[in-house]
Amino acid sequence: MTVEQALAAAQRLGLDRLDAALLLAHRIQQRREWLIAHPDADVDPSAWAAYTADCQRRADGVPLAYLTRRREFMGLDLQVTSEVLVPRPETETLAQWAGERVRALPRAPAPQVIDLGTGSGALALALAAACPWTDVTATDRSAGALAVARSNAQRLGFALRFCEGDWWAAVAGLRFDLAVANPPYIAEGDEHLAALRHEPRHALVAGSAGLDALRRIIDGAREHLSGWLLLEHGWQQADAVAQLLAQAGFVDIETRRDLNGLLRCTGGCTR
Repeated sequence: MTVEQALAAAQRLGLDRLDAALLLAHRIQQRREWLIAHPDADVDPSAWAAYTADCQRRADGVPLAYLTRRREFMGLDLQVTSEVLVPRPETETLAQWAGERVRALPRAPAPQVIDLGTGSGALALALAAACPWTDVTATDRSAGALAVARSNAQRLGFALRFCEGDWWAAVAGLRFDLAVANPPYIAEGDEHLAALRHEPRHALVAGSAGLDALRRIIDGAREHLSGWLLLEHGWQQADAVAQLLAQAGFVDIETRRDLNGLLRCTGGCTR
């Protein structure tokens, strides 16, 4: 079996050529560019068997990142497993906004930043990379997710504080200058959940309207926060999130659009 034959076999399963190439490159431990330059190279039988299994799982909807165990986010090469959501490009909007807010804070003493429900650690690590003078705390109620985030931090060389617990309960008695969260915000019964069946449901679904987690974070924020709370949400939830922030006493409420122009993040300030 050659490289070209392997890619063609994957396409017959319904995979697009890019996914097929990334899976093959992963299994033979080469860069995708190497495949392009060596279409007639032989694929080792053991690699072929693992690649075939990967292709079948990908055809069943398993995210590519779970198969390669890699996902790029804000220039960081993150390891991901099925314990965490796959980081999305839309979330880079939240990371960039948080970076703007941190850079507006005094650098001494070090700003205290928290990422609630960190998952793979994507947001926390992006902030630590962009603003290395900050002290970053990352929380999650899932021990498995925290293990992934902690591994990413160690591999990338960032010293973060990790706390296990449900939202603010993980950091009882602590206060922060800025908080970010990309919580579950899909409504129960949403038609899109079928396509997300391989990702952890507890990190996706939040009640009948998808607002349960967002409401809990907002309601508990003022006890722990002296500054900005920035939240990712569904593109149809911006008005509801802004209303929850206003009801909780937040001011300067603002919404940002993602790369597709959709209303994706809303935040406000406690001051």
